[in-house]
Amino acid sequence: MFAVHLMAFYFSKLKEDQIKKVDRFLYHMRLSDETLVDIMTRFQAEMEKGLGKDTNPTASVKMLPTFVRAIPDGSENGEFLSLDLGGSKFRVLKVQVSQEGKQNVQMESQFYPTPNEIIRGNGTELFDYVADCLADFMKTKDLTHKKLPLGFTFSFPCRQTKLEEDLDVDILALVNDTVGTMMTCAYDDPSCEVGVIIGTGTNACYMEDMSNIDLVEGDEGRMCINTEWGAFGDDGALEDIRTEFDRELDLGSLNPGKQLFEKMISGLYMGELVRLILLKMAKVGLLFGGAKSSALHTKGKIETQHVAAMEKYKEGLANTREILVNLGLDPSESDCIAVQHVCTIVSFRSANLCAAALAAILTRLRENKKLARLRTTVGMDGTVYKIHPQYPKRLHKVVRRLVPNCDVRFLLSESGSTKGAAMVTAVASRVQAQRKQIDKVLALFQLTREQLLGVRDKMRTELEYGLKKQTHALATVKMLPTYVYGVPDGTENGKFLALDLGGTNFRVLLVKIRSGRRSVRMYNKIFTIPLEIMQGTGEELFDHIVQCITDFLDYMGLKGVQLPLGFTFSFPCRQTRIDKGTLVGWTKGFKATDCEGEDVVDMLREAIKRRNEFDLDIVAIVNDTVGTMMTCGYEDPNCEIGLIAGTGSNVCYMEEMRNIELVEGDEGRMCINTEWGGFGDNGCIDDICTQYDKEVDEGSLNPGKQRYEKMTSGMYLGEIVRQILIDLTRQGLLFRGQISERLRTRGIFETKFLSQIESDRLALLQVRRILQQLGLDSTCEDSIVVKEVCGAVSRRAAQLCGAGMAAIVEKRRQDQGLEHFKVTVGVDGTLYKLHPHFSRILQETVRELAPQCDVTFMLSEDGSGKGAALITAVAKRLQQQRKEN
Repeated sequence: MFAVHLMAFYFSKLKEDQIKKVDRFLYHMRLSDETLVDIMTRFQAEMEKGLGKDTNPTASVKMLPTFVRAIPDGSENGEFLSLDLGGSKFRVLKVQVSQEGKQNVQMESQFYPTPNEIIRGNGTELFDYVADCLADFMKTKDLTHKKLPLGFTFSFPCRQTKLEEDLDVDILALVNDTVGTMMTCAYDDPSCEVGVIIGTGTNACYMEDMSNIDLVEGDEGRMCINTEWGAFGDDGALEDIRTEFDRELDLGSLNPGKQLFEKMISGLYMGELVRLILLKMAKVGLLFGGAKSSALHTKGKIETQHVAAMEKYKEGLANTREILVNLGLDPSESDCIAVQHVCTIVSFRSANLCAAALAAILTRLRENKKLARLRTTVGMDGTVYKIHPQYPKRLHKVVRRLVPNCDVRFLLSESGSTKGAAMVTAVASRVQAQRKQIDKVLALFQLTREQLLGVRDKMRTELEYGLKKQTHALATVKMLPTYVYGVPDGTENGKFLALDLGGTNFRVLLVKIRSGRRSVRMYNKIFTIPLEIMQGTGEELFDHIVQCITDFLDYMGLKGVQLPLGFTFSFPCRQTRIDKGTLVGWTKGFKATDCEGEDVVDMLREAIKRRNEFDLDIVAIVNDTVGTMMTCGYEDPNCEIGLIAGTGSNVCYMEEMRNIELVEGDEGRMCINTEWGGFGDNGCIDDICTQYDKEVDEGSLNPGKQRYEKMTSGMYLGEIVRQILIDLTRQGLLFRGQISERLRTRGIFETKFLSQIESDRLALLQVRRILQQLGLDSTCEDSIVVKEVCGAVSRRAAQLCGAGMAAIVEKRRQDQGLEHFKVTVGVDGTLYKLHPHFSRILQETVRELAPQCDVTFMLSEDGSGKGAALITAVAKRLQQQRKEN
């Protein structure tokens, strides 16, 4: 018993001594976590260089775009062909991908030899041979009558310019084997966005944000990047960790100075590294009593499969002895222990280096997604990873240690390269088919120049109809006279009161205007109008308004002072004088009784009389569009058009009196409130009206009315987008075909979301967050489509507004008989102010459709309040002039 213990002690001591001996000899190969983190940092820097257009030529890690833009989503199906060319023989497969309630892949394949004369011949001969073998396979499988998409795994570094490369075969996808690995695993696990091969060679790919890839045009979505990480260190970045054995191996290789990272890691070189180390240790007398064999001197005699066999648990030492004896050596027990430990150090260093580079990729993915913690899957393939008994466990452990903020699942790929090529082809086929359907929907919103010219000309016709006595009643564009006869000329002066009623908030303002200096100072107070007042009687509403005026006058110390007053009343009104306006109908939630059909100025005067505390000179009732024009006209005398592009849409402009048949007199000009939102109510723009516009109209409070406004204004654009998203989801093109309850809710997609989603500064990640607020669980691809839909809807709105504006400026130019017309448009409204592209597209459209007009757009500041005071001031000035005349 004592002898057994003694032997065990001797053996463990022997093992310990041998391990220490090898550790001392190979201490350069033992990499600390600190060194691995440093390697991670270096690899991240190389990735950055590889992705940059200017730095890519000098980058050792080439970061090649693959033009694979999506991973499988489980909806792929159909028959595909796959070719795998990467060695002494290649494989042709027919792959059937089907859903049948669950994902299912069936494969039939045939191997073909690749003769040496073909391998060493020219490219034409190689691909002719491949095409002949493919033809044979199709004939054997009775596929010659079918035109099937084909994926081609070409396992060599390849610079691609597009996914479809025509090699005299109908090829839909050219795929690197690493990409194939990622795609195969992604079919089983949609979280897979990294592929790694550790076999004869080593490489990795991952899904990168398009916005970071300088080598490819476009910023939307993601693309798979083939890192070609085997060349990491070719620029000297790893010289401090390379050993004399790495250098010796490199010098004896077919490509000295190239693929230095791969030469420290992959199966092609691992056995050779072990051989060189054993030879050196034997030479210095640390192994085999200094004896060497001719086999130990022969390159390639120790293979990676031998390294794996020597590291096997339990039988590893026996395997080591057998392998060494076959090399013509006579190893002792201690030699076997030492050799086994050499294998461990070489393979452990390989796993460590792979782990550091993979940890760099995982960190980049996490940072791209702006996540504190990343959950992801890495697809794995390669003989070293598959056959080496300890390798996967070591790799996983080190990766998790280097990136503790990443939860990583490692998934072994089955038939990675060939099945992967079929999956890339299936995904490309699906994306292509979906793209066609999506483009078909978006095309409905893409207006041609001819269509926009048609809108411009029809708008011009409607403007004329609205101005003529005979056709005014039938006109959709009502062209309401405002009795505002002039714009500010700078001589306006004095104190004015302004009222602004257009929603639940009511403002009272004191506006002080100084002549000459174009100086306006304003003081205001905001009052709320309770729901019971909004929906009570007209008398209650106007008594409440007068109470608010009383409070303001008290607050400003103006009780008893008689001031001219302008009333911004943002509801449809028909005017017969500047101080008379008959309410056509309430909007915006107001339902006060006994008001519609009544003169609101008279109702305000009656309420002031009832109060019997003060008297006011009500000079003008003002529409907010006119207020916008007047505010900008005060700054720029060229301003004679006002545009509101916000919740609603409207335009006013200064028209020649001779053209206004509804009002007597031919001299001078008057501002016309077009109420252009009703354009198209007679069906004249039905040719550009989509099914989505019709759905929005039918679900509105006023079906068949305000058709133009419903295609151009902020109140409706979000609803158009919602209808499109529902349709695309029903077609299975968005949100995995799942329509959330929130998406079914009318009005949930507000126009502010369009502005946010279309912001150039907004990453797709933030788009996804906005969609999540709406209960929509979107993929990266979904986010791209939603952004495109928003862009199509808002672009059309801006173009339609631009076409309408072109009709007005062209009319003004022709009315004045001018070759060129210079004018300023005063603009207000949240859509124009806040949407990132609306104003630019509107202006471009006006320039294109009215090339003889030089149109300046000027943002209005507080058009509704300041504008009312300015209109009042202009009206008082014109009154005074008439008296003097």
